[in-house]
Amino acid sequence: MVKETIQMFLNSVLVVITDLAAGLLGNASFRRHFHLLLSALLLFGPLLNLWVSRYSVFAKRTHFLYRVFLRSGWGWTCIFVGSFVFVLSFSVRRSLTLSLRHLSRLAVAGGLWLGFRKLLCLLENATGSCYEPLSSTLDLASGTNGDQPLLLLREDETKEACVRSGMLWRGYEVSEDALLLCLCCLLLAEETAVFGPYLSLGGPSGGPLRILFLFCVLLLSLWVFLLLCLLAYFPQFPTQLLGGALGCLSWRVLYQGWYRLGPSWYCPGRPGVGVLSTEQPDTDI
Repeated sequence: MVKETIQMFLNSVLVVITDLAAGLLGNASFRRHFHLLLSALLLFGPLLNLWVSRYSVFAKRTHFLYRVFLRSGWGWTCIFVGSFVFVLSFSVRRSLTLSLRHLSRLAVAGGLWLGFRKLLCLLENATGSCYEPLSSTLDLASGTNGDQPLLLLREDETKEACVRSGMLWRGYEVSEDALLLCLCCLLLAEETAVFGPYLSLGGPSGGPLRILFLFCVLLLSLWVFLLLCLLAYFPQFPTQLLGGALGCLSWRVLYQGWYRLGPSWYCPGRPGVGVLSTEQPDTDI
């Protein structure tokens, strides 16, 4: 009896929390302005560096959240969003083809992310140079007394090889972390926004589906928090702004451009198409 009461209480809490989150993410005003919120964070977030403590646990790159989640951000996003999209679409239509079509949006975004990483790596290697600090004995001989050390240019080095050998790399960079976090935030907001209309239509919403949705909401909150931490504790202007701009541009091209063409052999369509109705839902941003 006690066990059943606890289960009923936890289920009620789950329903209330997921209903509130679904209502927020499905709200047209929220979806219309969410990318503006991210833009504001990118522009003004670095100003927080004036007030945050450099002794905070979040001021260390070795922090648990950075090591476990940020370095594998795309993997975490694919796991939770992919599971949610598959369970939602398959539970309604029982069509593997439809579920795979909706999952293909993740494949497209993943390919875009890998392409950006390769392109940015080529850009950094083409525009940067590797520098080797002079030995301390040469510093003393030159009378620098330990001031800014002199640097020797090392040609024909890649950034990876330069950093691995303990050298200093200087070149034109775009923040991959800001790009990934902005892209994942916008993707999560788009893919989970259909849950509100889905509940309004009376779709089956068992515990597993609601738990997956809740995990997606928590992951979205975590990505926003990590983006704010990066901007506040590790400000790199304008590299983070450029990375975030690429993430927002990717979302704009995919979800506000290509996917609006409707499902076809060359387009997976927008979230909810074929699940909530046979036509494209009215979820304009």
